[in-house]
Amino acid sequence: MKDYVKIFKHEKNVSVCFYIESAKVMTIGDKMNEINDLAYMNGYNWDAFFNYYLKKDHPEVFEDMDSDPEAGTYVAYYEINTENEKKAEKLAAIIENLVENEQKLYDILKKSGDQINWD
Repeated sequence: MKDYVKIFKHEKNVSVCFYIESAKVMTIGDKMNEINDLAYMNGYNWDAFFNYYLKKDHPEVFEDMDSDPEAGTYVAYYEINTENEKKAEKLAAIIENLVENEQKLYDILKKSGDQINWD
């Protein structure tokens, strides 16, 4: 797993932390903002992006997921159980795949940016 995404297990939940202030993610966020001026990629807009993308392309991961975005991080979490631990692992893999294949992010933004409820 890359240094910008980590999974943590707590007493009651399992969380996926996406550190958006890492250099690579910040560079991608700047490019996303160039493509769509509403896509200023703080934690709240990553939340908006993931809510749109996961509902559409990975509804099984979005189900039962809550999030807690901040200015410099995006955190998604699930109540802890075996099924949700698998969802958290899949979400971390999805985030990593999007960041490592950033053109996917840009393509989604170009095609569907106006359908995302930006912060």
